[in-house]
Amino acid sequence: MRSKQIRSSLLLALTAAIWGVAFVAQTTGGDAVGPFSFNFVRFLIGSAVLLPVILVLDKLGLSKKKPANKAGRKKLWIGGGLVGLSLFFAANAQQVGIYLGAQVSKAGFLTALYIILVPILGLFLKKKCGWNIWLGVLISLAGMYFLCMKGGFSLQWMDLALIASAFLFSVQILLIDHFSPDMDPVRLSAIEFFVCGILSVIPALIIDMPARGGFGGWMADFAGWNAWIPILYAGVFSSGVAYTLQMVAQPGLNPTIASLIMSFEAVFGTLAGWLILHQSLTSREVVGCLLMFAAIVIAQLPLSK
Repeated sequence: MRSKQIRSSLLLALTAAIWGVAFVAQTTGGDAVGPFSFNFVRFLIGSAVLLPVILVLDKLGLSKKKPANKAGRKKLWIGGGLVGLSLFFAANAQQVGIYLGAQVSKAGFLTALYIILVPILGLFLKKKCGWNIWLGVLISLAGMYFLCMKGGFSLQWMDLALIASAFLFSVQILLIDHFSPDMDPVRLSAIEFFVCGILSVIPALIIDMPARGGFGGWMADFAGWNAWIPILYAGVFSSGVAYTLQMVAQPGLNPTIASLIMSFEAVFGTLAGWLILHQSLTSREVVGCLLMFAAIVIAQLPLSK
């Protein structure tokens, strides 16, 4: 039992590391082809990567929630469509924040606010919050001040986009929590990625393509490996591999411990930005990151009655 928990913890730590490095891929890939174009290709690849996973799970008889009839398939597509719509807004808000110049570390820590926002939004669904959640909120607000405020009470557009993405990711997580108990999670995720990718085509054509000099310039941006390496990493590893690792590992752990381990994607993102992109933080921003990380940990602490 103990060895299984250690294995699950290591797999989730690997998942968090993959997601953390993905912030670097989002930075370089978004710069190469545009934020919306990056997302539309990335999520379509992520959906395609999950198709063979579904086939293997079906063959091994592990798809216990596979829809058995037309009504079940319709419900799956409705759930996947709504989750995909929420992911479309959340992922693109995050990508815009990164594209506008947010460092990998800041993007990771501001996005990680969803861990605190989820239980707060859950209040509207009559789910109570412990005192640690409210303490985490207060600490995170202090952390956001040190991390985002520059020379007074003002937020930059990239900060607002990342905070909006944290809120939208919270909505997406609550939708998954609502639909996933009755549905095959891998199929749900594949549909989610597909819907998000298809919807991202619209702003890619309307915003990215004219900004790249029309269709010719837009397509030329996809010609180099500087675009495809981050796209493939985000599509194959961040979406397909990391999600599958999460599916394998999470059932072996207490959900609170699993959430805490996965929240380390913010830490891995900071390290990746420092090692790969040579990004640095001011002492003020370091204080902000530490406060927000403390808020995330406190919000995840299990409370006895």
